[in-house]
Amino acid sequence: MEKLSNPKKTIEIIQKYGFDFQKRFGQNFLIDSHVLEKIIEAANITKDDFVLEIGPGIGTMTQYLAEHAREVMAVEIDGNLIPILEDTLSEYDNVSVLNQDILKVDIGAIAKEKNDGKPIKVVANLPYYITTPIIMGLFESKVPMDSITVMVQKEVASRMQVGPGTKEYGALSLAVQYYAKPYIVANVPPNCFMPRPKVGSAVIRLTKYQKPPVTVKDEKLLFQLIRASFNQRRKTLQNGINNSNLNFSKQQVVDALDTMGISPTIRGEALTLEQFARLSDLLYESK
Repeated sequence: MEKLSNPKKTIEIIQKYGFDFQKRFGQNFLIDSHVLEKIIEAANITKDDFVLEIGPGIGTMTQYLAEHAREVMAVEIDGNLIPILEDTLSEYDNVSVLNQDILKVDIGAIAKEKNDGKPIKVVANLPYYITTPIIMGLFESKVPMDSITVMVQKEVASRMQVGPGTKEYGALSLAVQYYAKPYIVANVPPNCFMPRPKVGSAVIRLTKYQKPPVTVKDEKLLFQLIRASFNQRRKTLQNGINNSNLNFSKQQVVDALDTMGISPTIRGEALTLEQFARLSDLLYESK
């Protein structure tokens, strides 16, 4: 079958099935073979790999994945795309399609069944409105994972990899960098999609750490502190924590920061992941 990365073929399939793009699912189909090849290369897909694809659309990237991987499972929320996928992927015997919401799928059970519990690779062209919940859900679920290679909004990719002191730096940067090493593979202009999105996109690979780069006494507290520090971005770190529901006294926060040699008037955006980890441990001990 002719590849769907050919825009003419994409149009032909859409017309054949009378498919209407659903805004609520954030559907933008990739129509650029160079970008698809870059994604496969960045994800380092081999014949040993089981790949979980999120949001296959009409199967454009799924075709490429199937040719490089041992097995692919594609999870698609839009029931209208299932008959199309059955058609476009009919030549591949190593692909299965699951019509479900990825946020409700037990990925751990899939990894166990399909890959003997060994780390899987995740590849996705994510709807921009739900990028963060999907990525954080994958990390927090503790599913055995080698990497996540995803197409996201350019601005979000930038946020995932920046360090302190930049305006993009925030809770997402710290959360992603706690779990994985981010690397922007390519910037992708709107004309590589059908329909064209209003914003630029980027492919980012998140290579999961076997162990986080920092060790903390209470992981939950670390993330609560990070969220509190960026909830009201212009507030000082001390005020951000005191205005949250974390139940630390002003004095506990001041003492912890003092121990670290940090002024209580500093803002959260100035702290590194290592400093947040140290602060988290000091506050944990002060309880």
